[in-house]
Amino acid sequence: MFIQTEATPNPQTLKFLPGRDVMPGEPKDFRDEEAAKISPLASALFTIDGVTGVFFGADFIAVTKGDSDWAHLKPAILGAIMEHFMSSQPLINDGESAAPSGQTEEFFEADDKEMVEVIKELLDTRVRPAVAMDGGDIIFKGFKQGTVYLHMQGACSGCPSSTATLKNGIENLLRHFVPGVEDVQQI
Repeated sequence: MFIQTEATPNPQTLKFLPGRDVMPGEPKDFRDEEAAKISPLASALFTIDGVTGVFFGADFIAVTKGDSDWAHLKPAILGAIMEHFMSSQPLINDGESAAPSGQTEEFFEADDKEMVEVIKELLDTRVRPAVAMDGGDIIFKGFKQGTVYLHMQGACSGCPSSTATLKNGIENLLRHFVPGVEDVQQI
């Protein structure tokens, strides 16, 4: 098995591509060992000293580190990923929820439902694919008084360029296509 690695805009996160589907459907973000207990692979990655986050995308695994050096972490991470995919273990344990972490009820006024649908469509078709290429994901959380609230995951969470992505990219896109959008905030 050959696993490729790619840098992300976040220097603390590397993207690992095992050459097969990882998490079809909605991605999954793990920010601590407790959350990772539902996944044998995420749990194994969190046992590696220095790993602070694991994100499963459609065809990649993004791993975030603390102060450790990638030269020391990369071999252990590659070994854990290879071992997982060579075993017969599931990515998410049976009976456990594979719903994206941090999912809470979306908030917006009933009158804004059509506008929210357009916002979500733009996020799904234009933003999420680009963000996934960088090892992350973006989740719509709400819309209130002209402000769109988004949650960034994976490599995007804590990335130095995520503010620029939100303001210069996503906010401009939404303001252009959706009258009534004035601001984009990360929550």
